[in-house]
Amino acid sequence: QVQLVESGGGLVQPGGSLRLSCAASGRTFSSYVMGWFRQAPGKEREFVGTISSWNGRSTYYADSVKGRFTISRDNAKNTLYLQMNSLEPEDTAVYYCAAGEGLISDSASYYDYWGQGTQVTVSS
Repeated sequence: QVQLVESGGGLVQPGGSLRLSCAASGRTFSSYVMGWFRQAPGKEREFVGTISSWNGRSTYYADSVKGRFTISRDNAKNTLYLQMNSLEPEDTAVYYCAAGEGLISDSASYYDYWGQGTQVTVSS
């Protein structure tokens, strides 16, 4: 089992940047596929991006964030990151990290463990 805690959210102006972190504890962090999802008010949770286990060589992003967001992992620190650049008001949501086993996936049902979320608000 793994416990996940997100941090780094906040209020940022359009065009700005934020870096989210997801600290993991419990079983070996490096063995998990990790993902980021988000949920805006009144909308369903949606996929943001995912990174493969171990060396994190494989990543995959939603079209809406491709080229603006970057996922990375530091296994020595048991931490997952989401670097968000060129933020838009449409990126406003609660952001969740999630952990699963096997191959990368954009399906929320694939992930077994979830953090509590961190709020990101993009507004002038």
